[in-house]
Amino acid sequence: MRADRLVSLVLLLRQRGRMTADALARELEVSTRTVLRDVEALSVAGVPVYAERGRHGGFALLPGFRTELTGLNHDEALALLAAAGSGSGQQVFGLGSALASALRKVMDALPDGNRNTASDAADRFLIEPEFDLLSRRSDIELVPAAVMVEVRRAVLAGHKLRIHYAPEGKDAQWRTVDPIGLVTVRDRGYLLATRDGADRTYRLSRLLDAEALSEPAQRPDRIHLERLWRERSTRFRSEGTGVSAVVRVNPRRRDELVNTALAVLAEEFDADGWLRLEVTFQDARHAEWALWQLATDAHVLEPQSLRAALYDRAASITACYESNLVP
Repeated sequence: MRADRLVSLVLLLRQRGRMTADALARELEVSTRTVLRDVEALSVAGVPVYAERGRHGGFALLPGFRTELTGLNHDEALALLAAAGSGSGQQVFGLGSALASALRKVMDALPDGNRNTASDAADRFLIEPEFDLLSRRSDIELVPAAVMVEVRRAVLAGHKLRIHYAPEGKDAQWRTVDPIGLVTVRDRGYLLATRDGADRTYRLSRLLDAEALSEPAQRPDRIHLERLWRERSTRFRSEGTGVSAVVRVNPRRRDELVNTALAVLAEEFDADGWLRLEVTFQDARHAEWALWQLATDAHVLEPQSLRAALYDRAASITACYESNLVP
């Protein structure tokens, strides 16, 4: 851990020039005293770091000093910087601080002539911001760091994992699983595992505690995680107890419907250019709420019960306001 911090300290000084001990402490998330000890250790190891005193002083490296980190060209590093902008996967899996350290190393891998371009791109690329144009906030389901550390350890080491899991609407229970992999979808994280040989998918935000065990997990040596996730998703949709609906929707509002629905089972264009989708919702209340948001840009074809519920809601609102209308 300290070795990683020392490397990060050197990279910060290379990329930003002179920095105060307080600024370094904030970046590295340590105390100022720790920074001073680290600077002394670097000096002893032969890294040419020196202190400049005075009002605008701080620590700096001798001009021309360079660490060795090769293997990335400009476009590769730029792609990593852009991908890191989304941040959701790193936050869901508890890798945010590790990402910051990795990006410093990526920046240092670039030739001097390209470093400024990549740095500017990092400032000018914004992917998946917290708010959209309608000021709707994107809620990321975070998992306690200590829990996520144990989950990652078990997944990567191939060991069994003991979890304290709370399914929706049920009491939490301890169970031991064989972890297979981690998936993040729409800012939600999932643990794919087996339990007593049966497939299981656990929502990370519902993990209250976790412990990586020393016993090896019973799992294949190699997997195709994307294919496995697709298979489980298909099975979940087909076995689900939710409400399915056939809906005609204005293509401009398609994403709103898809992002609200639980799953899309079928999709095709009608002759008039509107989309016909078969979608599933958690229950009738969820379906009614989601489709009401789309107003006349969505037309429910099936089931009749959902059509009736939306009609009753519209009639109720009409009755509420029509008595106040001036002839």
